[in-house]
Amino acid sequence: MAKRKTALDHLNSGREPHIVHMIPPGAPGYREAEGGAMVVSSPAEVNALVRTLRPGEIVTLDDLRQALARRHGVAVACPVSTAIFLGMAARAAEEQRPVLPDAALTPWWRVLKKGGFLNPKYPGGTDAQQALLAAEGVRVSPLRRKPAVFDYAERRPADRIEER
Repeated sequence: MAKRKTALDHLNSGREPHIVHMIPPGAPGYREAEGGAMVVSSPAEVNALVRTLRPGEIVTLDDLRQALARRHGVAVACPVSTAIFLGMAARAAEEQRPVLPDAALTPWWRVLKKGGFLNPKYPGGTDAQQALLAAEGVRVSPLRRKPAVFDYAERRPADRIEER
């Protein structure tokens, strides 16, 4: 029986980003692209982009997708694959936590959902994400009974993360 792949194996799969020029109607990103092309990134590229975030900086998944789209010169980045690859990066970072110092880990906790909400699908759920953000001085409070960062817009990077 084959050995089950770890998140780190998935992250380093060697998959390359590719451009979809004809997005099928009804596919994720179709309406948003408005006839343009879409990039389907790679786990390694998403991981590398998140690694550019500095302590206290916050982006949303949509910000991350826009950065990927700008990097590849297309209308949009695939919403589904980008979220999946971000989850892979988060799980891979947590696999490495016992052997790497915190500063060497991919800071997945700095990526929020739309509206500044924390992501319950990350490793450890919103409690773990909240604790890691609090360690960087980012305050999380409930909004509509869900944990959120109210000042996330002010915490966005001043420069374009895809150019770092």
